[in-house]
Amino acid sequence: MADPVNAAPPAAPVARPGARAWFVLGVLCFVYVLNFLDRQLLSILAKPIQDELGVTDGQLGMISGLYFALFYCILAIPVGWLADRTNRVKVLAFSLALWSAATSACGLSNNYAQLAMSRMAVGVGEAGGVPPSYAIISDYFPRGSRGTALSLFNFGPPIGQALGVAFGASIAAAYSWRDAFLWVGVVGVVTAVAVWFFVKEPKKGGLDAPVQAPPAADAAPVPKAGFWSTCKAYFANPVLRGMALACGATQFITYAFLNFATLFLMREKGMTLQEVAVWYALLTGVCISAGMFASGRLIDRLARKSKTAYAWLPAIGLAVAAPFFAGFIWAPTWPLALVFLALPMGLNYFYLSPAVTLVQEEVRPDQRVLSGALLLLVMNLIGLGLGPTYLGFMSDWFSASHPDNSLQMAFYTLLPFYVLAIAMFIGLAGKIRRQAQTETAR
Repeated sequence: MADPVNAAPPAAPVARPGARAWFVLGVLCFVYVLNFLDRQLLSILAKPIQDELGVTDGQLGMISGLYFALFYCILAIPVGWLADRTNRVKVLAFSLALWSAATSACGLSNNYAQLAMSRMAVGVGEAGGVPPSYAIISDYFPRGSRGTALSLFNFGPPIGQALGVAFGASIAAAYSWRDAFLWVGVVGVVTAVAVWFFVKEPKKGGLDAPVQAPPAADAAPVPKAGFWSTCKAYFANPVLRGMALACGATQFITYAFLNFATLFLMREKGMTLQEVAVWYALLTGVCISAGMFASGRLIDRLARKSKTAYAWLPAIGLAVAAPFFAGFIWAPTWPLALVFLALPMGLNYFYLSPAVTLVQEEVRPDQRVLSGALLLLVMNLIGLGLGPTYLGFMSDWFSASHPDNSLQMAFYTLLPFYVLAIAMFIGLAGKIRRQAQTETAR
């Protein structure tokens, strides 16, 4: 199979997305909201869960990180391959129903083992969530508007995180942490039924191929992309491989932070659940959404001039964010900590829209779900699998010498990873430039 970057079909004439495209985008964004609302619930409700079930920081890091990621990332590959060959909408709807039922099961857990098994089941379901959505959106929106559409879709995580904070903290404060998991699961199952019946499967590649005469009757049909050939071509491509690794290094920071931020603010900065439900939720929703949208709009504009923007935009965002993140860790009070956190909350996510847009535009339409799953495999195994696990164990390790601020000390150890991620994106810019020069010389 040809190299994915070079195999991308030429763009069709620019088309204006119709009303159905925006409706589908809104529905898929809501599904993504539920996806991240569930993930955020565990970190938001960490303290009451720890108080009732006796879970340590290290154990919390394992169930929110490694245990979840192993199922989520690895199963996303065969699910992506299946979705590329079948109905992506139905795969998404079934996956949503599965992870929502498992979310409700989290609220019924009576010990750590049951909670861990429920989180693994959530990971199994969520494996079929994001990659099919990327591909569906890419077949509803043409080139030149995909970066913006995918950035709007990526509002799902910040909105889900904000709602998770506000909803989870409010329910836990008024009732029980268990009720929050139960209700989110019920809403997810109902939404899965709506996706199944109201979202139409778009034609694969319908907005990519140029208008041309029908093929001759004796023309050989284009073979479907094979599973292993797609995987091999993806990882053989230095640009796609480099993007996945650089994003993984970034997600190591973001997932470690997100899974312990609320516990850190409550235990070491003095916030209450009610204050978290208002101020931290507001900061999360506004700042991350602004970062997602700004990066999507910027990449649609800047990538037309130079494809190196796919790498430089995240690198600059992380470079600006790092000193403010250090200020957040240091701040002696939670109001000052949130002031410092505002910029990193947005800039830390300047990598996501460029990464998703690059992959979706540079592979064949029948490779989009699997290629998106491969991107998420690398990103999430590194970021989601290792980030929270690392930070939880670092906090446990510091607890002996710094019992009152073990999480603060653990957060400080994330700063070198900013340097690593920035360096990787700068290196990626060089790979993109060299690839473009090679293509021009042909």
